[in-house]
Amino acid sequence: MDFDLSEEQRLLKESIDGLLKASYDFDQRKKYGAEKGGWSKTVWGKLAEQGLLGLPFSEDDGGFGAGAVETMIVMEALGRALVLEPFLATVVLGGGFLRRGGSAAQKEAYIPGIIDGSKTLAFAQLEKNSRYDLGDVSTTAKKKGDGWVIDGEKYVVLNGETADTLIVTARTKGQQTDRNGIGVFLVPRDVKGVSVNGYPTQDGMHAADITFTGVEVGADAAIGDPDNGLPLIEQVVDDARIALCAEAVGAMEESLKITVEYLKTRKQFGVPIGSFQTLQHRAADMFVNLEQARSMAMLATMASDFDDAKERATSVAAAKVQIGKSLKFVGQQSIQLHGGIGMTMEASIGHYFKRLSIIESTFGDTDYHLSRVSAAGGLI
Repeated sequence: MDFDLSEEQRLLKESIDGLLKASYDFDQRKKYGAEKGGWSKTVWGKLAEQGLLGLPFSEDDGGFGAGAVETMIVMEALGRALVLEPFLATVVLGGGFLRRGGSAAQKEAYIPGIIDGSKTLAFAQLEKNSRYDLGDVSTTAKKKGDGWVIDGEKYVVLNGETADTLIVTARTKGQQTDRNGIGVFLVPRDVKGVSVNGYPTQDGMHAADITFTGVEVGADAAIGDPDNGLPLIEQVVDDARIALCAEAVGAMEESLKITVEYLKTRKQFGVPIGSFQTLQHRAADMFVNLEQARSMAMLATMASDFDDAKERATSVAAAKVQIGKSLKFVGQQSIQLHGGIGMTMEASIGHYFKRLSIIESTFGDTDYHLSRVSAAGGLI
């Protein structure tokens, strides 16, 4: 199997790397994080100008018809630069629901705005006691005429503070943990009955807790079958997990680079600490963990095209397990090798560690996915 990038993919990598190198150093990132919602509208516009927001969408919908490999390339670059902008929330998650389950009218209404950068989305799924179970939904959507009335609460909604549209999971029938009876709905953030409480997260991004009180939406708000939306949710969340694996690889790669440079310049006893063999061994182990993670991220990327949903889910879970193990090791060693300065807000390495820690717990932590692999009869 050929793992080399095609000419077009290499050009994509050079394009996004060049853009972020010119406009996204650590000091600039601090300024972007201070803007409303915790990210830069200017940078978002630049991503749109380069066509990056339209990559996964079909040419019929105004996009470029790119695949999971192209998303992997972009997410790795975003991870290396520690980018704050809502590519995951808007393009991977929001765009994923529209691509995979949206009607022609829904695609026409939302996808052009995503591509040109004028619309952002947020996925409102997590509830107070649901943990990582996508099928644990107590928020309700009840029929009213041709439309729906949504009531419930969602937590830690990434980009929920500034998103134009929320993609909400809600139960249309059955009990709280039934697999059937879950719908996916498009809800304008500013519609009557939506209350948003935004806040910064530990990794410098922003999220929101959102309450829905008698929120009325039309029949055209439902994405796909409102009584059987869980398979769509699982597929799109797997896409997000794959993207997060790639982002983690990029963040680990940059963490290793920063750490090795520090070992070359930090002196103790009159010599660079990188000359100490024990620390060289630690750096080598970090590299091994990075490459193991990269291999599994590639597996997950290929798994996105698997026709068998169980096989896809198991492969993605296995990748998330290895990514979780690797990012924990690389992150911890990065801090240890920097010493006390690595824990300060002024040092970028601590911010990489925070982002890696959040990635590990997003859409299932290492222990959760290890149990999924074990239940499927896999070994890791």
